[in-house]
Amino acid sequence: MNLRSLFHRSRPAVLSQNSVERREALSAPQPIDSTALNRARLVVLDLETSGLDFQRDEILSIGAVAIDAGILSMADQFECTVFRPTHHASQATLLHEITPGEVNAGVPADEAFLGLLEFSGRCVFLAFHAGFDQRMLRRGLRQDLNYRLQHRFMDVAELAPMLFPEAAKQCSTLDDWQNHFHLANSERHNAAADAQATAEILLILLNRATKQGTTTLAELNNRLALWRRLSHVRSSGF
Repeated sequence: MNLRSLFHRSRPAVLSQNSVERREALSAPQPIDSTALNRARLVVLDLETSGLDFQRDEILSIGAVAIDAGILSMADQFECTVFRPTHHASQATLLHEITPGEVNAGVPADEAFLGLLEFSGRCVFLAFHAGFDQRMLRRGLRQDLNYRLQHRFMDVAELAPMLFPEAAKQCSTLDDWQNHFHLANSERHNAAADAQATAEILLILLNRATKQGTTTLAELNNRLALWRRLSHVRSSGF
């Protein structure tokens, strides 16, 4: 990346008055607290990007599906392609089958991110390998909306082996977990389809968590933190 490009990206985004007003009216995120899992709004997010470089690559497509009060509704979804004027086709976009024409006809970035946050509302975000989506979304919001990401994230790729340890050795990818739970293979490497697939897996995970006595956001998060520490200890050979 040259210095001119770096300087351009460091400048605050220029927003319309309407976008500023919408940004200021956004809901506060859902805290990780005693809210019951079957009462929380959980938004499963998937982002398709121009690559895997957190500093250079951009979000091209957003897919999100909500589980609200324990219900996954086909009507409660968000999907859009983001307009990127400097976008060029790459290996990543060929994999996602996002054409330059679709990107050129996409929604302006500030409009796309506002739409996502308005759709998501007071929620906790979940994703498969959530760290990547969280970092990309944080950077996109800062760069294109002058907004600091405050929503909490949980990782479905961690929840699955924690709740189904008997399948952990055979399952690592989203496809693996779909096959394990005998879920129909939807169109993959598409943001909306991947979000839907992840949400279907999440419903199964939440059902097992509840049966095991984990019923609130805080309980699930604390259990996940403990599982993560124990996994680290085991992998370190202690």
